[in-house]
Amino acid sequence: MILSAFKAPGKFYRGNLHTHSTLSDGCLDPKDICQRYRDEGYDFLCLSDHFVGQYGYPIADTTPYRTEDFTTILGAELHSGAMANGALWHILAVGLPADFAPPNAPGFEPVEGQESGPDIARRARAAGAFVTIAHPQWSGLTVEDARGLDAAHAVEIYNHECALSSDRPDGAHMLETLLSEGRKLTLIAADDAHSRLPDEFGGWVMVKATSNEPGPLLEALKRGDFYASQGPELFHVEIAGDEILITCSEVSNVFVQGYGPAVRAKHGARLTNVRLPLERFKNCPWIRVTVIDKDGKHAWSNPIWL
Repeated sequence: MILSAFKAPGKFYRGNLHTHSTLSDGCLDPKDICQRYRDEGYDFLCLSDHFVGQYGYPIADTTPYRTEDFTTILGAELHSGAMANGALWHILAVGLPADFAPPNAPGFEPVEGQESGPDIARRARAAGAFVTIAHPQWSGLTVEDARGLDAAHAVEIYNHECALSSDRPDGAHMLETLLSEGRKLTLIAADDAHSRLPDEFGGWVMVKATSNEPGPLLEALKRGDFYASQGPELFHVEIAGDEILITCSEVSNVFVQGYGPAVRAKHGARLTNVRLPLERFKNCPWIRVTVIDKDGKHAWSNPIWL
């Protein structure tokens, strides 16, 4: 069994799915943000400005900034309804149509009678978006909240801005809790860049698609044909008999994680080809792979369902 990202047709394209501009609370205008990511070698970008009334419910038109080697996907960060802690929902929607109907969300405080977070997420998914639970640790998201967000495709396992601004970048525990309850979710890393801090270029997705165009990229995201990274590259992940085979760029740690406390690991210098036995995971419905290089940078595979 080969993880889909490594057997799907096409090639890998690097992209950031979560970014803000002066259309909401970012510091750079959309043109400058797109240029910065293109200059850094990214293949695509989603500008995901805050979809609230105080900013005019923006869905940034980034189509003028597409080139032969760089594209953009329309999207937004959606806010409507209160989580269990009383704060407003934050839901990343990549691939929204430009005419997506706004909720009654005048600002960043919940208002009575407005659309709930799960409801706006369902509406975004029905409109064709790839929906992600944004920065669950930063938000203080409860498991009950996350269970209710049944339209989500993915969870942010790493959010770079949240790492720098609050030391709350993590989504692994929330992801694994939902996986262990049977939710078929994938995981992304993203910048959530506002350009006030050095919060660009810290986390991205590598998407396997037939072309660097919005449609094929979005469909690949929905299929799970990608992995997430802060730097290391994953070249191949395969289950062969009673072992898992992992090929990657040079790393110092390789982990296979599963349900509950199930983990196997390999540690060393310049690891690039690792084989680990799977007997520890015989009662696990899912496993996933994490690699960490000598600088502490991670890459994460999507879950493999056993």
